[in-house]
Amino acid sequence: MRILVPVKRVVDYNVKVRVKADGTGVDIANVKMSMNPFDEIAIEEAIRLKEAGKADEIIAVSIGVQKCQETLRTALAMGADRAILVKTDAVVEPLAVAKILAKITEEVGADLVILGKQAIDDDSNQTGQMLAALTGRPQATFASEIEIDGDKILVTREVDGGLETISITSPAIVTADLRLNEPRYASLPNIMKAKRKPMDEKTPEDYGVDLTLRHTILSITEPAERAAGIKVADVAELVSKLKEVGAI
Repeated sequence: MRILVPVKRVVDYNVKVRVKADGTGVDIANVKMSMNPFDEIAIEEAIRLKEAGKADEIIAVSIGVQKCQETLRTALAMGADRAILVKTDAVVEPLAVAKILAKITEEVGADLVILGKQAIDDDSNQTGQMLAALTGRPQATFASEIEIDGDKILVTREVDGGLETISITSPAIVTADLRLNEPRYASLPNIMKAKRKPMDEKTPEDYGVDLTLRHTILSITEPAERAAGIKVADVAELVSKLKEVGAI
């Protein structure tokens, strides 16, 4: 089995994001960037499947600027075998990402694509589902457990009523949720080895994908500051205050 894992370079989850003064976007100048946490979980799951003898090769792919190489090197240091960078300085929407991934999935002959359920920068939660539609493959989203038995893939996912387990047939698309696993730290020897692992460079044009934007962001604003709380003496006063603000 060959596993493809898309990874995205995003603002590190520990960083407090700031909106640009003109409201056109988030300021990423001199900001720490890292791999999208859900994609890191996807990489870890692919590595565990390989360690269990269920997979033969793991390919990491990223779409974005040249610095996405750093994100791919992290994936290689964790245990991916090779990487593909689709280099572009343009903003790439989920549909364009899915179209590129569909072409790469076919090109490398991936039997399974595992990707994060969403990226923490735009929170779109669209790419995995679009990729499944474009490739005509079965999908399992928000996976909290994955088991492979031959060409059958059992995926446990968290739903409102508890846990749901579904069975899909390989080749397939799976999106990883937070509780699927806890990613490992890359060791220093593996970080050094990652520098020698192959990384191909491509462009969206190589896959015939048009990156023309289909929607326009009008403005981005900071969330409203949280108002200070007040203390109430009893339930009656609490109800009264809630009525005053229109909460009940």
